[in-house]
Amino acid sequence: MLENMTQQTPIAAVPAHTTVGEVLAGQVIAVTGADQGYGRTISAALARAGASVVLIGSNSETLAAAASQLEHAGGAAIPIKADVGVPLDWLSAQTRILDIYGALHGIVHLADKRAHAEFTMLSENEWMDLFNCNVKSSVAIAQIIRRRLPGTWLTLIGPHTDERGLHVHPQRGAIQGLVQNAHREDLRLNLLLPSRASSNDDTLDRPLSNAVLALAAPGMAPLRGNVIEVPLPPVPKIRVQEDYPL
Repeated sequence: MLENMTQQTPIAAVPAHTTVGEVLAGQVIAVTGADQGYGRTISAALARAGASVVLIGSNSETLAAAASQLEHAGGAAIPIKADVGVPLDWLSAQTRILDIYGALHGIVHLADKRAHAEFTMLSENEWMDLFNCNVKSSVAIAQIIRRRLPGTWLTLIGPHTDERGLHVHPQRGAIQGLVQNAHREDLRLNLLLPSRASSNDDTLDRPLSNAVLALAAPGMAPLRGNVIEVPLPPVPKIRVQEDYPL
């Protein structure tokens, strides 16, 4: 295992001129939360790099639409509805992937659900929802792949570094501890921490996709246990033009 990289360690981007099929041809990669935000951007990048992408999320219609867009763009993608916060749901999705493809080489799990309330106003239900979506799901996926698919890699997209509130730290700390100690179970886990929430603009969010592609590359197999901050360009503010009477 390589030594853990510091959070500031840069990660090589996949060159813009790389053609489909050149980097990840033959790999089957599942992406959770694939029908929105970073999930859509990452799924598209993986498909362009030649991977067969499994889009996992909770909305059948948006998943199907996202898969259709990737197919029309020349990629290979299928949608699977599952709540990865429920271990049995993830296990069922994993089994279905294996039935279809016979392999699952990697997983990109979005563990970056944000709170809608400040720390002092955070209800118990919202805290448990955050914990289930970000921490519990990450542990469950790692446990299941260790038990059934020990060769499968897992890249986590963790809570964004710009998120404020005391509740963020126990989540990020738990996920970071999981990743940095996963080598004890011979698991290939890495954690990416984007500097902000998704902009829904592929160009602005490309540094995160590039980091995912770099970690997914076959030659990066020894890389594990790393917690990497991914700086992203700020989202331009939209200026609202006021209408004045003539």
